[in-house]
Amino acid sequence: MKQLTDDRMKVFFEKLSKYIGSNIKLLIDRSDGKYCFREKKDRVYYVSEKVLNMGSMMNPDNIISIGTCFGKFTKSGKFRIHITSLDYLAPYAQHKMWIKPAAEQQFLYGHNVLKSGLGRITESTTQYQGVILFSMSDVPLGFGVAAKSTTECKHTDPLSVVCFNQADIGEFIRCEEDLI
Repeated sequence: MKQLTDDRMKVFFEKLSKYIGSNIKLLIDRSDGKYCFREKKDRVYYVSEKVLNMGSMMNPDNIISIGTCFGKFTKSGKFRIHITSLDYLAPYAQHKMWIKPAAEQQFLYGHNVLKSGLGRITESTTQYQGVILFSMSDVPLGFGVAAKSTTECKHTDPLSVVCFNQADIGEFIRCEEDLI
């Protein structure tokens, strides 16, 4: 496990800031200890420093992963966030969308969210803003990018796309080999 380079750290934090804004510091300085981000084979892991110190006693070749995988860097150098980070990012989300129960299944199959399936949306959400999607009972379902702003969503056609799917909890079944 190695530290992220400055370039990769910048790309990674820019991606996280689309979803949680300045709350990134709350992920690192927590009340239960210090946490950090480490990289192994282009994947970024979120791990406590205490667990990282224990893992440093082992041979690095014997460690598959340590901590929670937040995502991976693509070959082009961009960062793709994984659904495994949802439980850590959902409490800090600045922009949220809630999906109606009738549209949840389509979203979990990997489809985009239509206006007819949108229950609520956070005020002041701009177009192409990163959002975290919830069920109407506040269960986090995934990540997305707002296709329309809050004001545009109010006056748009019911069959138009309001959120592009980036990751959803259905990936645990569809892509289970790729998530580690």
